[in-house]
Amino acid sequence: MSGDGLEPPASPASADGLAIVVMGVSASGKSTVAAGLAHALHLEWIDADDLHPEANVAKMASGQPLTDDDRWPWLDRVGEHLAAGAAGDGIVVACSALRRVYRERLRGSAPHTLFVHLTGSAETLTARALARADHFMPASLLVSQLAIVESLESDECGVELDVDAEVTAVVDAARRWVAREVMVAPQHAKTPRPVDGDVVIS
Repeated sequence: MSGDGLEPPASPASADGLAIVVMGVSASGKSTVAAGLAHALHLEWIDADDLHPEANVAKMASGQPLTDDDRWPWLDRVGEHLAAGAAGDGIVVACSALRRVYRERLRGSAPHTLFVHLTGSAETLTARALARADHFMPASLLVSQLAIVESLESDECGVELDVDAEVTAVVDAARRWVAREVMVAPQHAKTPRPVDGDVVIS
């Protein structure tokens, strides 16, 4: 996992071939940050919630957490989109990816996937979840997600960003981190080129 205080460039010269997952528990702002990051990098983005089968949506809407058996086919669909993006013009996906085994499932389809993990205090996330009125997932499921979420490990290519900040600041921090990763590890994009920048990721 990255987050070492180095100063990444402002943005990659090209985001072609990038596969980025903006991950985190419910109400962490995955969709908003993914959309902002995709816009900044001129990439397509999708919300993995839209790839759930109807049975999964109905189950979550009723307040029941998904099992791994519920998740595997869904994660495979998400992985297909990541693989297509990695082979083409690049993609940003908003996806919970709560446990390492789920992220490994995604990497099985797109090995060089980058992860942006949105984190926050339980109090902040709960307040956000309770304030949402237009999402199928009830706030009660946040507790079950917080119980299983696993932070990125040192051998996973990703960064953790605290969501207790303005959305624009979170998006900009993510963008600059992605740019640094493209510069340091060019397998993440087709035509990387370093650019100047001065934002410190912590």
